Amino acid sequence: MGIIVKVTFFKISRYLLHVLLPRTCAHCKEDLHYLDTAPLCPACRDSLEPITGLCCLKCGSPLESGGEYCFNCRGHKSERLKINLVRSAFTFNPELKSLIHAFKYRGRKNLAEPLGLDMAGTYDRCPELKDYKFLLAVPLFPDKERERGFNQSELLARVLARERKLFLLENSVERVRNTPSQTGLSKRERHENIKGAFRITKPELVKGRRILIIDDVATTLATTDELARALAASGAAGTAVFTLAREP
Repeated sequence: MGIIVKVTFFKISRYLLHVLLPRTCAHCKEDLHYLDTAPLCPACRDSLEPITGLCCLKCGSPLESGGEYCFNCRGHKSERLKINLVRSAFTFNPELKSLIHAFKYRGRKNLAEPLGLDMAGTYDRCPELKDYKFLLAVPLFPDKERERGFNQSELLARVLARERKLFLLENSVERVRNTPSQTGLSKRERHENIKGAFRITKPELVKGRRILIIDDVATTLATTDELARALAASGAAGTAVFTLAREP
């Protein structure tokens, strides 16, 4: 009887809260059911595109036509990336873009939990990541982190570390240059823009270890590759990248 009363009280409380502060889908803005805790409505959630098929063995880009490597990673071109491999949970489609935008720019810090759980589920489908037991989140420049109130990559990394019993290396790297936004820059310009942006503050934590770099979105990989180079210079045994989204 007590359990029934508690459940009923919970539902009533959730309904009243929904009336006062209605929750809407992060993408289409439709009202969410008052018992639904997900940030997207069922239709938008079903529109997310998990990367479960063929993808480039190097950079993780989905391969619609099959093969082992994408055009940019074939042959000698693959040597340009210091990163060993890249994997992502989803394709960066409009629904996920809205969700990440709400997370990063509208203060939806609570979204780290469901998004981190999605990454944890994807981690299980990527046996090639199992050798990377140490996580390192891409740092933000201090001024930008203070403005945002958190580092979204670090929050995702914490959930993943907790769920998969991995080790999160905190405060071991810092961003020493407040680089301009990478948006709108070409691939070459992005690499130039991010050069020298990172400093390893605790090289003893990365030396000899295989590091999994965590970020929210992979685009040209300029940022994560620059971080990988800083880690390699400090003695890391290898680096891979794991992101929530992969931009085609």
